[in-house]
Amino acid sequence: MKILVTPISMQPGKCNAALEQLMAFSEDLVFNPTGRPLAGEELIQLLQDCEGYIAGLDFITAEVMDACPKLKVISRYGVGYDRIDIQAAAERGIVVTNTPGVNAEAVGEMTFGLILAAARQIPYLDRCTRQGEWIRSTGMELKGKTLGIMGLGAVGKVVARCGQGLGMKVIAYDPSINAAYCWNNAIDIVSREKLITDSDVITLHLPLSAETYHLINTDSFAAMKRGMILINVAHGGLIDEEAAYEALKNGRLGGLGLDAFETEPPEHSRLFEFSNVVATPHAAAHTKEAMQDMAQMAVSDLIAVLSGKDCLHIVNK
Repeated sequence: MKILVTPISMQPGKCNAALEQLMAFSEDLVFNPTGRPLAGEELIQLLQDCEGYIAGLDFITAEVMDACPKLKVISRYGVGYDRIDIQAAAERGIVVTNTPGVNAEAVGEMTFGLILAAARQIPYLDRCTRQGEWIRSTGMELKGKTLGIMGLGAVGKVVARCGQGLGMKVIAYDPSINAAYCWNNAIDIVSREKLITDSDVITLHLPLSAETYHLINTDSFAAMKRGMILINVAHGGLIDEEAAYEALKNGRLGGLGLDAFETEPPEHSRLFEFSNVVATPHAAAHTKEAMQDMAQMAVSDLIAVLSGKDCLHIVNK
């Protein structure tokens, strides 16, 4: 049984326990030689004879699936699956699974790292100091500020806990919000509009869909407090990056932390012109602990589906 494994952190020599389990199930494993997400023909070349597929951040379209008639399961190494045509997979009888919850602590902590980095321009000050400059900059204290969380799932809850630990007031918007959880944890439930207008810091943790694409746009920036901080560790398409550029240029946006971009890698993004932009390479989930747990769950899900056993993490039932 041939299986493709594309996540960069699941190549030979990494995630050994999970790979050992997978190798015990199948000796015919194919790995990603490029060191980056795959798309189109290069993905088809590796996947076309496979029955199983542990997928990283690859772009898996209906055309890819049509070229891979043996494929039975796509096991996502991670939570998000917006790069998979879920409907096409269902129509072709291909099961899609993901790994919910296992990287929440890692992504939540990274979110707060970006908040602190943007609030105090830590990367910029580090660069200047290394270059022999000894400058002063005025940052933002977080105590007493309002932290607005869009998407109060597992990651959002970690961010809320961190914010409250620094004395921030936490407000949240989520179309499926758990009111009891918010009540028990001193989180105020607000509308999306009120969150945008009232927050000093906004973090994004929503899925990417037709409804959330460019959720943060020119109108959003116009309604925000001047000098506020925006953090996105979820999906690049949630933010209109051209609108973000203008908001940085006119000072409406005081800081921007991005671990996700609309085009990855972003290469020559105009956002990098600004010293108050902190950028990381979609690395929020990349802790030793989270990678091990994601790999283990992705492998277990794939084996369960291919073995005809129950799987709890199917997203296209």
